[in-house]
Amino acid sequence: MTDTAQLVDALHRRVGTGAHGGRTIALTRTYDAAIADVWSACTEPDRLARWFLPVSGDLRTGGQYRLEGGASGTVERCDPPRGFTATWEFGGGTSRIELRLSTEEGGRTRLELEHSVPDDEHWAEFGPGAAGVGWDIGLLNLGLHLAGEQIQPEEEWAATEPGLRFMRLSSARWGEADIAAGAGPERARAAAERTAAFYTGSTQ
Repeated sequence: MTDTAQLVDALHRRVGTGAHGGRTIALTRTYDAAIADVWSACTEPDRLARWFLPVSGDLRTGGQYRLEGGASGTVERCDPPRGFTATWEFGGGTSRIELRLSTEEGGRTRLELEHSVPDDEHWAEFGPGAAGVGWDIGLLNLGLHLAGEQIQPEEEWAATEPGLRFMRLSSARWGEADIAAGAGPERARAAAERTAAFYTGSTQ
């Protein structure tokens, strides 16, 4: 079985400043799958439901979508199989996501996901991990799906020691990415600890 730290570190994380004064979190991971397969997994409702969330609506440019129990929004651009951009409306706020896919050596696929979020009180309290840990879990599950492996229901997985360790390590890595982007180390680590506590129910 792959070590939890290896799973966490399969992702590259970056924190930046958005074009309109907000903040961005970016995740990059390479999958052992063809670009058409990764595109299908990220855009076809029947496959999205297997590793992410059930989705309804119109997934073409200009269409509106809704994730069951999650966000909704509008598809602003769709360029198969290279990527899409969409609004991400959740909890009364609106942010934006962009997915980019490219082919690497050996037919593997590089996935880049950027989420632009407001630089608000929520960011001040939790930092990039608030959204970042959730995306880390999603891209972990995408990898399992592409490999044909069974995905444990998130509420069950999150209560296991591997799940708890993954979320703690993911929170810490986002704190490190925040520091690399210029955040004060003490503030960034405290925000990462609050994020870990939110996801795991414990600061331990």
